Amino acid sequence: MFSPKGPSMRELVVQALSSVERGYDLLAPKFDHTPFRTPDLVLDATADALRPLGPFGRGLDVCCGTGAGARILQPLCRGRVTGVDFSAGMLARARRAHPDAGWVRADVRDLPFDGSFDLAVTFGALGHFLPAERPALFAGVHRALRPDGLFAFPIGAPAPVTSGRYWAMLGFDLAMRVRNAVWRPPFVMYYGTCPLHAVRADLSAAGFTVTTVPLTALGRREDGSPRCRLVLARKS
Repeated sequence: MFSPKGPSMRELVVQALSSVERGYDLLAPKFDHTPFRTPDLVLDATADALRPLGPFGRGLDVCCGTGAGARILQPLCRGRVTGVDFSAGMLARARRAHPDAGWVRADVRDLPFDGSFDLAVTFGALGHFLPAERPALFAGVHRALRPDGLFAFPIGAPAPVTSGRYWAMLGFDLAMRVRNAVWRPPFVMYYGTCPLHAVRADLSAAGFTVTTVPLTALGRREDGSPRCRLVLARKS
C-alpha cells in the first residue's frame, strides 16, 4: 500500500494517536506517498465531468491537504484558486507545490469566506467529520459560493457486504471508535458515516440543489451501477 518513501509503521501509529490536526502535520512530508492521497485517476475523472459545466471563475479546494486538487482546479478556473485546511504542515507542502495558488489555514467548519467563489471541491475529506458536523461544513461552503456557484466532490458506491473491502472498512471504523473511546485527543476518520443519501439530505438542508453524475472512467460494479459518482450541489 505504501511506497518506500511513505511513512513507517511507527510513524503511522504516532499519527493515529494524535489529534487530526497534529496527525496530518506529522504525515505531511510523506502524505503524497500514501494511499490516503486522492488518486490522479479520481482527480482526472472529476475534472472531465466538471469541464463541460465551466469555465468557472475563482475556485476553492476545501480540506486541500497537500494541494492535489489544485492541479485540476487551475485549468478549470479563470480566477485564482484557493485551498483551505487546518494543518499547517499540509499547507506548507501545498504552497511549495503550487506557489501561484492561495493557501488559507482555517477550520472548514467555520470557513472565512463570503460569496467569493464559483466552484468548490473537496476530495476524501468527509470521513473526518461526524454527521453532526456536516451541516456547519456545508453551510460554510454555501456561504463561500457566489449565487449559482457549484460544490462538487466524488463519492464512492457502498461496498457489497460480501466483499473484503466492506469488512476492511467496517473493521477500520470499529477500531477507530474503540480508539476514540479510550484515547484523547480523538482522531476522527470513518468510512461509513457519509453515505450518499445522508450527504444529499444535509446539502439540501444547507440550501443546495443536488444532482449526481456517474464517473464512468472509474468503472462499474457487477450490477452495472457506477463505482463512483460526482455530487453536484448548486447554490440556488
